[in-house]
Amino acid sequence: MTDTSRFPVDRRTLLLATGATAAALTVGAAAPSPEAAAPVAAAAVCTLTKEMTEGPYYLDGQYVRSDIREDKTGIPLKLTLTVVDDDTCAPLNNALVEIWHCDALGEYSGFVGNNGHDEPDNGTFLRGGVLTDARGVAAITTVYPGWYRGRCVHIHIKVHTDVTLTPDGSFTGGEELHTGQLFFAETITSRVAALSAYKVNTVPRTTLAQDSIYDEGGAASGLLTLTPLGSTTSAGYADALTLGVEQG
Repeated sequence: MTDTSRFPVDRRTLLLATGATAAALTVGAAAPSPEAAAPVAAAAVCTLTKEMTEGPYYLDGQYVRSDIREDKTGIPLKLTLTVVDDDTCAPLNNALVEIWHCDALGEYSGFVGNNGHDEPDNGTFLRGGVLTDARGVAAITTVYPGWYRGRCVHIHIKVHTDVTLTPDGSFTGGEELHTGQLFFAETITSRVAALSAYKVNTVPRTTLAQDSIYDEGGAASGLLTLTPLGSTTSAGYADALTLGVEQG
């Protein structure tokens, strides 16, 4: 089963900022004046990117935690995500940034077997979210995703506000501000796919150019810019980006 449908979620968009600086943009409106922008916007180059389909593998009520790896093999992937208001670039405190993706075998927790592999399924691995701090920052550690039939390597993401934390370490309620996907450059994915933890996934890999969801829009469509964590591919990667969301 693959999430190959594409449709606009609504008029809300995600403002993706990478690099070191600048101005917020809004759909159908001029960029705010520099005087109106919060200090966090002073060093960011912001590019609007559209929302994308949730796909068939989302599960409600996952854990609020900074490390979602559990016992999954794969190279480290450290994400530093900053959530800001797209009108003002002011950081959003206590926004829940939630991600989910498949493991090296292309299997999603809660749906193991859909990519043809047999492994334990606890319904929680490689799923979870983090509340942003006063700077709007959410740091999440995971592994570089694998792939499954019909889709390129990707991560799903949601941004929620006003959630209620539950005694079991999960969350409920709130307002969902954004649903999207994050993508990886083919040059890096090719190197990762050659590592032993990923070579065991024998399902044919769909490249970024072949994917039915990614539209070759670069950062505007969620393409990540990764920084190596070491001198070898197996050391893993890090990425820092800003998510500007439209509230209300």
